[in-house]
Amino acid sequence: MSSSRALRQLFLLLAAASFLLAGPVSRVSAAGAATVLPAGVVAGPSVEGVSEYRLRNGLRVLLYPDATKPTLTVNVTYEVGSRYENYGETGMAHLLEHMLFKGTPSVKSVFAELSRRGADFNGNTSYDRTTYFETITASDANLDWALRMESERMTRSTFSKAELDSEMTVVRNEFERGENEPTSVLWKRMAAGAFDWHSYGKPTIGNRSDIENVPFERLRAFYGRYYQPDNAVVTIAGRCDPARALALVARYFGPLQKPARVLPKQYTVEPAQDGLREVTAQRVASTQYVAALFHMPPGPHPDDTAAAALAEIMTVQPAGRLYKALVETHKASSVSNYFFELHDPGFVIFFAQVPPGETLAATRTALIDTLTGLASQPVTEAEVARVRSKALKDFDDTLNDPQRLGVALAEAIALGDWRLFFLQRDRWRALKAGDVNRVAAEYYKISNATIGEFLPVDKPNRAPVIASVDIPAMLRNYTGDTAVAAGEAFDSSPANLAARTTRFTLPNGMKVALLPKKTRGATVNFEFRMDYGDEASLRDTLPLPGLTAGMLKRGTQTLDRQAFEDALDERKAAVDFSASAGTLVGAGHTIGTNLASVLELLQQAVATPALKPEEFEQVKLQRRTRLTQGRSDPTAIARRAVAREGNPYPPGDIRYVPTIDEELALLDHSTIDAVRAFHAKFYGTEHAELAIVGDFDATAIRVEVAALFGNLRSATPYARVPDPYVATRHAESRFETPDKPNAMMVSKLAVPINDLSPDFGPVLVANRILGGDADSRLFERIRVREGLSYGVGTQLAPARVDSNTQLLFYAIFAPQNLDKVRRAFDEELARARSEGYTAREIDAARKSLLEELRLARAQDADLAGDLVTQDYLGRTWDDARRIDTAIGAVTLDAANAALKKYVSADSMASVFAGDFAKP
Repeated sequence: MSSSRALRQLFLLLAAASFLLAGPVSRVSAAGAATVLPAGVVAGPSVEGVSEYRLRNGLRVLLYPDATKPTLTVNVTYEVGSRYENYGETGMAHLLEHMLFKGTPSVKSVFAELSRRGADFNGNTSYDRTTYFETITASDANLDWALRMESERMTRSTFSKAELDSEMTVVRNEFERGENEPTSVLWKRMAAGAFDWHSYGKPTIGNRSDIENVPFERLRAFYGRYYQPDNAVVTIAGRCDPARALALVARYFGPLQKPARVLPKQYTVEPAQDGLREVTAQRVASTQYVAALFHMPPGPHPDDTAAAALAEIMTVQPAGRLYKALVETHKASSVSNYFFELHDPGFVIFFAQVPPGETLAATRTALIDTLTGLASQPVTEAEVARVRSKALKDFDDTLNDPQRLGVALAEAIALGDWRLFFLQRDRWRALKAGDVNRVAAEYYKISNATIGEFLPVDKPNRAPVIASVDIPAMLRNYTGDTAVAAGEAFDSSPANLAARTTRFTLPNGMKVALLPKKTRGATVNFEFRMDYGDEASLRDTLPLPGLTAGMLKRGTQTLDRQAFEDALDERKAAVDFSASAGTLVGAGHTIGTNLASVLELLQQAVATPALKPEEFEQVKLQRRTRLTQGRSDPTAIARRAVAREGNPYPPGDIRYVPTIDEELALLDHSTIDAVRAFHAKFYGTEHAELAIVGDFDATAIRVEVAALFGNLRSATPYARVPDPYVATRHAESRFETPDKPNAMMVSKLAVPINDLSPDFGPVLVANRILGGDADSRLFERIRVREGLSYGVGTQLAPARVDSNTQLLFYAIFAPQNLDKVRRAFDEELARARSEGYTAREIDAARKSLLEELRLARAQDADLAGDLVTQDYLGRTWDDARRIDTAIGAVTLDAANAALKKYVSADSMASVFAGDFAKP
């Protein structure tokens, strides 16, 4: 669960059951099918496949049926967030979000029950709304359960004073996590300085004293006031029958009475700012930032689109105004913007990360001059077209993905009406440079900025007071585009995946797997993997694998960097590269008609990158800044330190884990000539795999792939670098991170198995119960019962070839709770080893693991990754089926025996990082 930051991302949808089918009042079209409405349900507007309904008690329902994937997402959005909090209540909306995961009359623990169903779930609170969602396998039973649970926690959540006291440390832990981040600290201080009266000046996470001292009765009253059907929107997206979904909504939500209370009206209007404001925040850290904040129109306002476009024009890479003025001149290592689209007038904030050794003055001057100097250098139509292309691609991607659309609809609901999502897209289509320049002239002025200091002026130069927007009038008779065509109802079982997959090998040895299927919006996902070098040839090459991969999207020999990015945007495509040791991975997506040209761009990036010196210096600068920032970050310190524990390889070996200082030294000595030589020596596709999943012409693409990749060869032989099992030795180390209110614990344990070993299934199930999900013993005790950690659990990284699976234990906590967290870990592990698990736990873990695998195979990007991994390992879907079978066959005795055999505190290496010296 998270508090608000960049408010473009959120969550999704909701479902239903059968009740009150007597006396239907009308028939309406839902995704093209006639739907009989239950009594008391009234149809509302419908736009592009999204249909609205309303119950007598005021509950609004949005349906977006999609049979393409075997999943269903249930979302409930409440129109209450931190904007609604009164004096002394800051953080209450977010705190309440936490409490609603405790339980209901029929669900003892919402966390546990969602985990048992293998659900992807979360809750999120922002300024204007609170949202809960769960994505589950589509079935009548799951739909019925999810809807019943959501209806109960709407008005009958059972959270108690004792549970509030337990959760308090968890919320404090989340609060303190934000205090670890320099940008988070600076953002909060700047918002507080920018807003005199409006609640947008206070972060959703709240004030520490309010969080710690909120009276339980006041929290329950807040819950009773806002968590009511007339203040909520239920959205259902995914594979479902609309008539049955509405019937289930009527059954579970219909009996909830519309309350007699009248919700308080929010009437505070922030006055126009009357001069530059300046804020300074000082904390122990390793990285400098300078930032600028401007007040902006509200999300529904017609100027909002131009304001959003202007923010992107400033920071888009590499053509952005701020990017060129600051990053390319080395005044900043990175620039970014957070544009807050809110119900009331909001704000945009720009951050510039100042490289180590540089002063803030030059960066600050360049930042202010670039942002406020648009009158002399107006935005061009080409700049608008560039960001418009990206925005419209994002709208298309959202419309092609029901879960993402539900997220976007939740944000639009918070602004005032779900149809604003479609209206905003239309505004992007019509956007012109003149609109952007007008908005820049009105809002990007020094009197409307918060930088750091107050500067008096002789004459006020204020931004205009923004008039309210008549949303109903603006949306009257709005219909939008025709709905996006849906794909096929696809069976993601291993047997069907095997039947639908075609595999072949190119003349140079590259393996290709094609899985054509009809998808919503004709989307296609692909993944490319290339392995190169051997233990000897890769010696002393760090950090060249990562630096070379980082250069691939920065232009080719025929396209400069911006032209390459523009080509991807024009093709509604995305491609990203990553590298580790002797492996390069490139993954992306597009639409079927553009697949051939996007694969050509992929081939150019891999085979003929430009490798320009100026781009290389930017890559080095960004990496150096990230490494330097990690010096004071507890999580970065702990994870690197635990990776070094027991590492048997000497410096220079590709498997060696360097210290930050060692990596910085290697980085400083890296040159563009070394990267060019590395690329020429190692890059080739004899030992590569490519997988494509989605809506494409397999016959045509087969020819295209052979032409593009069939003749690429490496100058150096390849042999997999072994990663043999090395027993973990018991060790503990502690690192001090002054002035960081959050601490991190990471422990690791090497397990001598791989995912085909007989003990893999039992180890997987045993780990799941111990710490692998929100129903685990560690989570239940440390997170839920004792409230000591915001994030706690285990991570299992299965080995695929060598028998060297890695098991990690982790916890984020307040430094003063170190002893309590360690004791809880030790006691729960000892209890599991001595008493063993129960048959109920084994059954729940097996089911949850198998549900997660089914959900993953319903995602095309995951399928592409699975196919690449299979071809690399020489496996098929039969191996996936055998792993499924092994998981399903795990017995109580086998799981208990695996835990005792492999998992012991005496064999763990542990690292603790935090401000432990602070009293």
